[in-house]
Amino acid sequence: MTLADDTSVSLTLDLKGLLCPLPVVKMSKAIKELEVGQIVEATATDPGVMADIPAWCRSTGNTLLALDRRDDHFVFRVRRDA
Repeated sequence: MTLADDTSVSLTLDLKGLLCPLPVVKMSKAIKELEVGQIVEATATDPGVMADIPAWCRSTGNTLLALDRRDDHFVFRVRRDA
């Protein structure tokens, strides 16, 4: 999934340097601050997010809109649906 520039992001998280499970824990806490339909974009360096974030989205009912690898980090967008 690639990032589309036309998506309105409501919250940006810097999760760089955090190791599993902290990126998911921080995402879980942050998304609760958003209203349904709003989007959070996060940047992380832990390659575990490539599996962890999609699994977390499936288990929580939120939607993974994009997940990209960029050089030494990963960028993903999640829409709050639950």
